[in-house]
Amino acid sequence: MPAKPSTDLYLADLQRRGLLSPDQAAAIAASESAQPFSLHYELRALLYLGITLLAGGLGVLVYQHIDSLGHGVIIAVIAALMAACFTYAARHRAPFTWAAAPRTSVGADYLLLLSCLLFVVLEGYVQYQYGIFGNRYGLATALPALVFLPLAYYFDHRGVLAMGLTALASWVGLTVAPLAVLTKNEFWNEHIRGAAMALGILFMAVGFYSEHQGRKAHFAFTYLLLGSNLALAALATSLMELGLQEQPALALSYVVVMLALCAGLFWYARRTQSYWFLVLAAGYAYFAVGYVLVEVVILLPHEIVFMTAFLLFPLSALLVVLFFINIRKILHGPTAPPHPPTSSPQA
Repeated sequence: MPAKPSTDLYLADLQRRGLLSPDQAAAIAASESAQPFSLHYELRALLYLGITLLAGGLGVLVYQHIDSLGHGVIIAVIAALMAACFTYAARHRAPFTWAAAPRTSVGADYLLLLSCLLFVVLEGYVQYQYGIFGNRYGLATALPALVFLPLAYYFDHRGVLAMGLTALASWVGLTVAPLAVLTKNEFWNEHIRGAAMALGILFMAVGFYSEHQGRKAHFAFTYLLLGSNLALAALATSLMELGLQEQPALALSYVVVMLALCAGLFWYARRTQSYWFLVLAAGYAYFAVGYVLVEVVILLPHEIVFMTAFLLFPLSALLVVLFFINIRKILHGPTAPPHPPTSSPQA
C-alpha cells in the first residue's frame, strides 16, 4: 500500500526544511504504507449505535406485548437485565484511579452504558404505571443524576458522565421553572436560560479544575463540551429575545460574557490542539459580533442599511472561508506544517 498523499507532502515539506534526509523520508514513507488501517472509531460508533437500538427495541417490544406479559413481569425482566449488565461491568472494572483507568474489557464499557439506559427505562416505566414520584418530577430527574455521576467516576466512563450531566441539567430546569415546562410548554424561558448559563459556566469551571488538578483530567472534554454549549446557547437565545435597542446594557453584557467564554475556548483549543473547541469558539463569537453589527446597522437610514447589508454578508462569508482555509495556522501558529501526520490524536 503506498503512503498517503498527505504523508508524502508532509515528508516533502520536512525535506525542504532540511529536517529529514531522503533515506529517512523513504523509511518513514515505507513504514506508514505498511501500517494497517484503524477501525477503532468506526467500531465504537457501531457499538454505541447497537446499544441505543437494543434499548429502543426493548421498549417497542414491551409496548407491543404489555397486555400479555403483565407489568410485574416486564419490570422484573428489565431489572434483571440491568442487574446482569451492571454485575458484568463491576466484575471487569479496573481499580479506581484519578488518572485514566486502563480498559480491562471492551464489552464491560458498553454493558455499563446499557445498564444505565435500562435504569432510565425502568424508572420511566414505574413512574408511568404506578406514579411512585407523584408530581415531584424534579426527583425523577435528580435520581438518574445521583446514580450516574458517581458511577461515571467509579467506572471511569465518559458516556455515563454525559448522561449524568444531562440529567442534572434536566433537574435544574424543572427545579427553576416547573410550571412553565410542564403546563405552558415553555422549555426555554428567561428563568431556565439563566439557570442554563449558570450551570454551563459551572460545568466549564469543573472541567478546567479537573484538568488542572489531575482529577479525572480526561473528563474535562465532556464537562467543557456540554457546559460551553449550554451556556453559550442560553446566551445566544437571550440575545435574540432581548434586542439591543430595548435593553442595551443587559444585551451588551451578554455579548461580553459570550466573547469571554469564546476566548476561553479559543485558549483551550490552542493549548489542547482541539479543532472542535476552535470551531465552537469561532461559531459563537461570529454570532455575537454579527448580532451587534446587525443591531447597529438597522438603526441607520434605509438606503444605507441596504448598502451595508449588501457588503456585510459577502464579507462575513469570506471571513468564514478564510477561517477554514487557515484553521491549522490559527490552531498551531504560523509555523504549523501544511499537512498533518496520518496518526490521529487521542480524544
